[in-house]
Amino acid sequence: MEGQNRDFKYFMQDTGSIYLGAKLSYVEILQDEMVNFKYKSIVEHYIFKDTDPETTLESQLYYMTQDQFSYRTYGQLKARVKISILEEKKGLLGKKKTGYQSKVMKLNEFTAMNLAQKKAAGVVVQELILSKLALMSFSV
Repeated sequence: MEGQNRDFKYFMQDTGSIYLGAKLSYVEILQDEMVNFKYKSIVEHYIFKDTDPETTLESQLYYMTQDQFSYRTYGQLKARVKISILEEKKGLLGKKKTGYQSKVMKLNEFTAMNLAQKKAAGVVVQELILSKLALMSFSV
């Protein structure tokens, strides 16, 4: 099982964003020397107010509600969530096909979906995306 998750446990960055694989737990994030120190500090000081360190990003984001302190913290970091969602498409000869489509959503849009909607749509959380500019301006 662990081998299957390895592809979804990563930290990457480009000029404008930081990308964290959804299978990472907060313990793994804090232990990863590649992860930005400021983000680690935010996790320790703000995210842990309502989140267990063993929680994965996937689990936290999937069940997150807009009244949680971690939601407000990620809101300040201009968080976006990359998900896979079941969608119906028209195939050849007008036949309908159902398949997964990747989509990036703002955190407020994603958390506006209730659990029943997420389950019905087959939502799978793939990645957390944070703005580097928002991270840089965040005061710890």
